[in-house]
Amino acid sequence: MDWLATTSERREDPRILWPEVKRIVTFGLNYGPDENPLSVLQQKEHGGISVYARGDDYHDLIKGKLKRLGQWLGSQTQSELKVFVDTAPVMEKPLAEAAGLGWQGKHTNLVSRAHGSWLFLGVLFTNLELPPDEKEADHCGTCRNCLDVCPTAAFPAPYQLDARRCISYLTIEHKGPIPFELRALMGNRIYGCDDCLAVCPWNKFAQAGHEARLSARDENRAPALRELARLDDAEFRMRFTKSPVKRTGRERFIRNVLIAIGNSGSASLVPEASRLLNDPSPLIRGAAVWALSRLLPKNEFLSVAEIRAQEKDASVMEEWNQALA
Repeated sequence: MDWLATTSERREDPRILWPEVKRIVTFGLNYGPDENPLSVLQQKEHGGISVYARGDDYHDLIKGKLKRLGQWLGSQTQSELKVFVDTAPVMEKPLAEAAGLGWQGKHTNLVSRAHGSWLFLGVLFTNLELPPDEKEADHCGTCRNCLDVCPTAAFPAPYQLDARRCISYLTIEHKGPIPFELRALMGNRIYGCDDCLAVCPWNKFAQAGHEARLSARDENRAPALRELARLDDAEFRMRFTKSPVKRTGRERFIRNVLIAIGNSGSASLVPEASRLLNDPSPLIRGAAVWALSRLLPKNEFLSVAEIRAQEKDASVMEEWNQALA
């Protein structure tokens, strides 16, 4: 079964969005991968894209399903309903836990006994008086797998996440240069990170998802960094049509690709980073400087550094200064 649905009583925060809400129905859609999501991390000249972003954008798919369900339920009961899928300040994970869909694990994500860590969440607000389900208990026990595997030590304590160190945040939401001290720890993760999800023991009960539109596109399983680095804006948009990756924009995405190139240890990728020293984006030029400083011997990097005399952007100059220090 790919779909799960459970109901919780009204919580305080939903009333801000809709004072009439009486029950909240939470939905989970399984997107379990059909392969080990961490195997790509060993392919240094390829990029790792989080499992959830390898297929079509789940926001549109799930919201469409919930709207159709809501229209049917409304017509049958004459009730009012509202649906949300990351489209409002709704705390989906605590609501799903309260409704018994799963529990928030030590990695702060929802864990299901049936599907492990691989669930997309959506919620439906209704003024119907539906019987609530019981809250799910925490089944993490003494396990620390998700905490200990984090490459950037983003968990200061169980059930606490420091987003400033989280690779998912850094590669998707963070708009500026990646902090220097975290770059080498990112490996070849170019969009999101699945480490803490993938090592959860409850995944032994998980099954591969069956929603075709969420299935990984072959080109997103382990894309070559060389090919990604060559994408211009139009090509980036076309390459990631209907994909969550598209929302980051080319600038941030190529920044991530260059960090992965710098971590690859592959001299064959030097031409790609060198070409991007002349990119119109300061964010990309700065990341290219860092990548080359990691790949080139010191004497070769010093010869390349002559190009910095043409640089006008302060943030890129800071990259050169750090690299040459």
